[in-house]
Amino acid sequence: MSRAVALPARALAHLTATDLHVARGGRPVLTGVDLTVSAGTRLGVVGENGRGKTTLLQLLAGTLAPDTGSVHRVGTLDVVDQEMAVAENHTIGDLIDVELADARTALQELARRTQALVEERLDAEEEYAAALAAAEALEAWDADRRIDISLAALGAVDDRTRRLAELSVGQGHRVRLACLLGAGHDLLLLDEPTNHLDASGLDHLTTRLREHPGGVVLVSHDRALLGDVVTSVLDLDPTRDGRPRAYGGGYWGYREGRRAERERWVTEHETQQVEHQRLTRDLAAAQQRLSTGWRPEKGTGKHTRATRAPALVRAVHRRRDELAAHAVAVPEPPLRLAMPQLPSVPNVAVLQAEDVTLAGRLDRPTSLTLRSGDRLVVTGPNGSGKSTLLSMLAGRHEPTTGSVQPAPEVRVGLLAQESPAPSPRRADDVYEGAVDQIVMSGWLDEDEVVALAPLGVLAATDVARPVTELSIGQQRRLDLALVLAARPHVVLLDEPTNHLSTTLTDELTEALVATAAAVVVATHDRQFLRDVPTWPRLRL
Repeated sequence: MSRAVALPARALAHLTATDLHVARGGRPVLTGVDLTVSAGTRLGVVGENGRGKTTLLQLLAGTLAPDTGSVHRVGTLDVVDQEMAVAENHTIGDLIDVELADARTALQELARRTQALVEERLDAEEEYAAALAAAEALEAWDADRRIDISLAALGAVDDRTRRLAELSVGQGHRVRLACLLGAGHDLLLLDEPTNHLDASGLDHLTTRLREHPGGVVLVSHDRALLGDVVTSVLDLDPTRDGRPRAYGGGYWGYREGRRAERERWVTEHETQQVEHQRLTRDLAAAQQRLSTGWRPEKGTGKHTRATRAPALVRAVHRRRDELAAHAVAVPEPPLRLAMPQLPSVPNVAVLQAEDVTLAGRLDRPTSLTLRSGDRLVVTGPNGSGKSTLLSMLAGRHEPTTGSVQPAPEVRVGLLAQESPAPSPRRADDVYEGAVDQIVMSGWLDEDEVVALAPLGVLAATDVARPVTELSIGQQRRLDLALVLAARPHVVLLDEPTNHLSTTLTDELTEALVATAAAVVVATHDRQFLRDVPTWPRLRL
């Protein structure tokens, strides 16, 4: 008996999720998620690390069941996760065979029905027509070629005899992504698909997703991909009512909608806070009048005291009721990055590098001069020495040749590409300890110290947690705070958008454009490069 073939639904394909809720260890992961993805819909899913983006994809794929809510799927579906499960001894060819199983079966069935037609068997014509329709619906003859095209475009290993276990993480990801792009499923679910892709691979991915006739759900921090591909966005970050927010108009519609939403949120919260404070003062005044203010002057009769007291008591009760009825319903608005004022030194080169190299890491002699307010983007392929250059500029590595010379008393801050090993200490203790060292070293006066909370990078609940318990994104936020704590004259940022939410990345970009300090950024982030088109480039 032949294997049943799952035929694509094409224009009828859709994916619907209704009121999804998931909790882990008593903590809500997803709350009230609703979405609909039809043919032609490309939905971007955004949010901080830990907001449940990967969990949502698992729910949509059916590999995880929600605590409450439902998911309905019509059409064929495929998923690319951040990590690929590898079966022992399976090859690239085996993986492709799994992806193209329906196409393979359809062609085999067509061959059998063709033979039956030649032999003039009973009902052969009808069965042949059905088999031909299935093969055409799957575009089965072209399936292998589609995958081969994507393998080549993504720079993936194309030797089908190669064992998957022998591939690096990046190689495995590219192979898996090529299979998804070439298999022709109706619904595509992708979790951070730009990982491990070069420029040509990014271009191919963008083109294929834009041309995909079915539905796409795309989880990504890559703002350029979101901007180029998605038709709508689902934001899993906190909202006023605690439910995710959907935005139309593509990624740029989302950015404008989110900005307006948060402005309303801040306004409503401030209005409720002001009213709550007014009612609190009114209650305190009424209580004060009841305890002392109602007493008449000495010599006044008891009748006067007796008639005034009940009115004052009623006033206190009324004020108390009004205050109780006016509980602040709008939660605390989300944090917003507040870059401290960074210093500038006019008419002086704050940092100079002359023909610097570092053996085995930066072989090409590189020179640059920075003044306050200067901007520079360092680009180049992996391994070209971008991180090494920034490390030498920050004084963390001595150059093999050449020299790096900061101006006297100029502070240089470096945000490295990777966070240090997380401390078991609380985040606020780590920050305060770093600030104390800066002050004790004489690099910063106490009146120049910036507290952690006003920077707007970590929520109050997170600053009190051990760093080991923070997500990668939250640790990255703490790293940024530690750089800003020193109030540097020169800010060096190595891939600063890694692990940051799209919201914080936008805020950081705005702050870097406006600061008086000199700024050097080493990055592959395509949207960042688009956002600062006038900044000079140094390509290594």
